[in-house]
Amino acid sequence: MSALKPLITMIAATATLLAATGPGIWDIPLKDIDGKDTSLKAYKGKVVLAVNVASKCGLTPQYESLEATYKKYKDKGLVIVGFPCNDFGKQEPGTTEEIKTFCSTKYHVSFPLMGKLHVKGAEQHPLYAALTGKDAKFPGDVAWNFGKFLIGRDGQVLKRIEPKTAPDDAEVVSAIEAALKSK
Repeated sequence: MSALKPLITMIAATATLLAATGPGIWDIPLKDIDGKDTSLKAYKGKVVLAVNVASKCGLTPQYESLEATYKKYKDKGLVIVGFPCNDFGKQEPGTTEEIKTFCSTKYHVSFPLMGKLHVKGAEQHPLYAALTGKDAKFPGDVAWNFGKFLIGRDGQVLKRIEPKTAPDDAEVVSAIEAALKSK
């Protein structure tokens, strides 16, 4: 039994660590734009650009470059996921159906959209708590609409991109291409 004690201690410590860190980023429950239960699990093994989006923001035209970036890199393993959010200036006031219609008719968005969520504050969604919490690689509240997080194939956050930096900016493109090259 004494020979097993270190092994049992190590297993217990690992279980405690896993319980403390919660589910991996891929397993955090979400709702898609149609209200169906989902998660990022379908994108495991791909590079994900997570973006909090809004329809009535000065940065809303970024939908155009988000869609262009998605089309350019989706066959290489990039997925852009939009997370509608009304936390900043109430610039995403619509229903999910209104958001979906706006995105598809005005910007021809074909990348996945999720249901509205909070990226900060008391009602912050667990995904954004994982992305921005004190133990995150890039801690701190999202500054505004169109904040971006580049997530590697392994679920690790590679880069945080501030809202005003467009998806087709050289810095973003370089980060995306580097992430796509890594397996």
